[in-house]
Amino acid sequence: MADPKLTTAEKAKVTYYVARMCKRDLAGPDVDQSDLQRKIDRVIEGAEKRGAKR
Repeated sequence: MADPKLTTAEKAKVTYYVARMCKRDLAGPDVDQSDLQRKIDRVIEGAEKRGAKR
């Protein structure tokens, strides 16, 4: 399945979460990032649902 088309707001959210993940990665490899990954997954799932409605 192709990646869903993201709105500008969704792109901004994903960019923000990825930047936070990078910052946490600098703290060390043992830092948990699963919460941010779930947030990214939720944004992408929302875009997929929106795309399925069309």
